[in-house]
Amino acid sequence: MMGEEAAPTGPPNRELYALLNLSPEASDEEIRKAYRQWAQVYHPDKIQSPQMKEVATENFQRICEAYEILSDETKRLIYDLYGMEGLSSGLELGPRLSKPDEIKEELERIKRRNEEAKKMAHFQPTGSILFNLSVPDFLGGDGIMRGMVMASQVQSQLSKDDAIAIGGNLAANEKSGGGIATAILRRQISPVSSIEFVASTGLQSLIGIQTTRQLTIHSTATINISKSLSDGSINLTNTWTRQLSETSSGNIELALGMRSAITVGWKKRDENVTAAGDFKIESGALGASARYTRKLSSKSHGRIVGRIGSNALEIEVGGGRKISEFSTVRMMYTIGIKGIFWKLELHRGSQKLIVPILLSSHLAPAFATGAFIVPTSLYFLLKKFVVKPYLRKREKQKALENMEKTWGQVGEARAKAEKAQQLLQTVATRKRNRQVETDGLIVTKALYGDPKAIERRDEGGVEGVDSGVIDVTVPMNFLVSDSGQLKLHEGVKKSGIMGFCDPCPGQPKQLYIAYTYHSQTFEVTVGDYEELSIPQEGQ
Repeated sequence: MMGEEAAPTGPPNRELYALLNLSPEASDEEIRKAYRQWAQVYHPDKIQSPQMKEVATENFQRICEAYEILSDETKRLIYDLYGMEGLSSGLELGPRLSKPDEIKEELERIKRRNEEAKKMAHFQPTGSILFNLSVPDFLGGDGIMRGMVMASQVQSQLSKDDAIAIGGNLAANEKSGGGIATAILRRQISPVSSIEFVASTGLQSLIGIQTTRQLTIHSTATINISKSLSDGSINLTNTWTRQLSETSSGNIELALGMRSAITVGWKKRDENVTAAGDFKIESGALGASARYTRKLSSKSHGRIVGRIGSNALEIEVGGGRKISEFSTVRMMYTIGIKGIFWKLELHRGSQKLIVPILLSSHLAPAFATGAFIVPTSLYFLLKKFVVKPYLRKREKQKALENMEKTWGQVGEARAKAEKAQQLLQTVATRKRNRQVETDGLIVTKALYGDPKAIERRDEGGVEGVDSGVIDVTVPMNFLVSDSGQLKLHEGVKKSGIMGFCDPCPGQPKQLYIAYTYHSQTFEVTVGDYEELSIPQEGQ
């Protein structure tokens, strides 16, 4: 017997080959022969029982669909490359698409077109709300709220090349408030260049234009010019960005106008680490910042931020956790010349809620240490005694629900497979009797599914819905050729064979066969994607 499979994985896009029991390299003649063999069994006109006629019709349609795709050279090539998704994506078929590269290019073009159409059909809103809270003000009787800022933007695709974005900002503090409304019209001039027209009104009324062009495959340049409608000043900004490696890029920004500045920045992003830094000179003042975020697990990350300059000196440490598919929470601790802060953040989709809380304006060492240790200790205690037990309980409940759902799906698939076997029974029995007469290949028992359950086959009770195993003796006898050979092809998942099903989804599977050949008894076990050829040489 061969060992168990390491994982339930294998070559993609082989289901149709499994259905007709063909090799992925099968010739046109082999495809036609397999189609005729299966069609003769499942043709609805040959079935008298109304109930079984419905089963036969469903399987016959599957056989015809598989034959239609595999017998067409172009459709078969698309299926081999991209599966049924490629065939249903709207890929235009024709003589000009005769090479894999041409088909791949065309499919990618259609995917981009469909993605663009999807974007055009929806608005893309983004927004953030920031509340500034102060504990010292609250203790002094002045109220806890120091101010708030709200920002929102909605972007919509007007056409393939045109988009519009409308947004606004509102800010308020203890003494004053104000807002800005902005409209941006963006047009894609060519695959490598775009232009934007900007207009805003409110506290900063201005009009401007920005153009971006990809200079080379690794570098991009952006030029922005704007005019203030309040004082008539003109500001010009040039930005150059270059890809330094597969995961990092650098940029230089030069701003000329009322607030002239030069900024040099760097960014790096890979699967586990995101880092960025910049150095800025503005009106004679110096400033620098650095950010480092590291993925700690599939759902959590740690973060460190540092800022230094003429009017800033602070360090920020903390981390966050993904609480759902679209939501992340984060808590940061900040200490600097402006005081000691906690910052709470909630990110959901493209929306943000940020709450900085000023704990103290004075840098007392004892208070600063306590402000860091207390929430950190509280977090780990809650994580260990509250959050983890709750998540374990929820995952256990989820696993139970999924198991019940899977059992239902397995039960339905098993029922379909058993009905498909009923239609194979007559031909399979005829073939088996022929092999008995010639002392040829006779499959006495065939089981497919969970390797551990198959090992316990002699104990009985390995064929129920929840056993992880299905009896496939009938389809195996059906597939025995007139010359007494049985072959299943490498790289084709066996659950797709007619009369089979997947009795244990997500788990490794094996096929066990006990057979007699020339009055001798043999056993063989193969993995889900391994080739089977019996009788073996020398038997």
